Amino acid sequence: MPTIAAQFLDRPIFRVVSEVAAERGVRAFVIGGFVRDCFLGCPRSDIDIVVEGSGIDFAKAVGKRIRANVTYFKNFGTAMLHFGGDEVEFVGARKESYRRESRKPIVENGTLEDDQQRRDFTINAMAFSLQREDFGALVDPFGGIRDLAAGIIRTPLDPDTTYSDDPLRMLRAVRFATRLSTPEHPFTIVPESMASMRRMADRLQILSCERIAEELNKMMLTDDPARAFVLMDEAGLLPYVLPELLALKGVETVDGRGHKDNFAHSLAVLTNVVQAQKAAPAVEVDPEVPQHDALWLRWAALLHDIGKPASKRYDPAVGWTFHGHEVVGARMVPKIFGRLRLSMDEMKYVQKLVRLHLRPIALVDDEVTDSAVRRLLFDAGDDIDDLMVLCNADITSKNEAKVARIRANFELVKRKLVEVEAKDAIRNFKNPIDGDYVMKVYGIPPCAQIGQLKEMVKEAILDGELGLHEV
Repeated sequence: MPTIAAQFLDRPIFRVVSEVAAERGVRAFVIGGFVRDCFLGCPRSDIDIVVEGSGIDFAKAVGKRIRANVTYFKNFGTAMLHFGGDEVEFVGARKESYRRESRKPIVENGTLEDDQQRRDFTINAMAFSLQREDFGALVDPFGGIRDLAAGIIRTPLDPDTTYSDDPLRMLRAVRFATRLSTPEHPFTIVPESMASMRRMADRLQILSCERIAEELNKMMLTDDPARAFVLMDEAGLLPYVLPELLALKGVETVDGRGHKDNFAHSLAVLTNVVQAQKAAPAVEVDPEVPQHDALWLRWAALLHDIGKPASKRYDPAVGWTFHGHEVVGARMVPKIFGRLRLSMDEMKYVQKLVRLHLRPIALVDDEVTDSAVRRLLFDAGDDIDDLMVLCNADITSKNEAKVARIRANFELVKRKLVEVEAKDAIRNFKNPIDGDYVMKVYGIPPCAQIGQLKEMVKEAILDGELGLHEV
């Protein structure tokens, strides 16, 4: 006797689909993420319907019945419509085969069973029947409901076959194990699947950078993105995804003196930033100020120490040093973003935070002067608040007394920032000396002295020797 879960199918669209399927003499099913998330207690508004037949023709029939516009994509055999707040996608059941050198499948019409076999994981292969005779019946040939209860990420078929066919599924396994996990109900990737990923990791090289980046961004927006990078490391995927991050791993020791594991530290900083974002109160956004969503501050946290391997040196007098790693790291950011096809506009923001991430900490260690604060405000501009979040997250010492002292001084720096900004309005100030104006007043042609004059005025303002109102 199949499990009947009709309580999840109380939306009008499901009855409409059931009626159209009966009239057309075809079988239709809800499949994938909607089914999975129903059992997790968080049903979603994007719904996938698989039809044994033409998904496009079926969608047109449904659209005509409910008077909804249908968008269809012939190359993919899919169609989409919106109804009652839901986004419903239709596709014909199919079976796929792959050539090893290509990600593009050879697609043939198939049955529901064929379609379920080509799914990535058992928890995503479950379906609800929309047939009148067994409306709401769970079709679960691979035990997805059992794996969901056990917190298991497992492939329906042999994992070597699943991952070889579409290597992106290895990254999806990591993402689902991360996104679905809660403290009360963690998800793990089964050992045989992890072993397969280690064998198949080099298959990631046939994927486009855009597909990899999309998965990485989805991982970064989970509640615990650090776990995703730990899993990718364990599965041997990092060399093909972010080799620069892998280079941070390990502790080198000379004369009994070692440095911290910068891979673990970077993930701790990422976790701290996520926690700070969750705890931050909602604030009114200034429409005149460019906004960067939570994703890019998380990228800055992950990459903030990316320049340390290249700048690591051992000095017998002081131990391990990483002088200039923030500059080296800032130079690496455009290369990483370019390779992964990430947003080059947001790259500038991430690069800025990586370059400046030591500045507030330096103020903690030194006397907090108005001049130093003005320069920090000038260089950080509207991103000063995000920079302060990153720097606060970067305090990860296991020495509780040291952390308490640094945090206390850090609060002093934050107060000083507020005071100086209120007094001098220095954030993003524009140099009041205009080269064209100087040339016009003094009747001189373009020359190096004009640039020198502008720099002198800027330095005088930042040092407090000259107020903006005096220029």
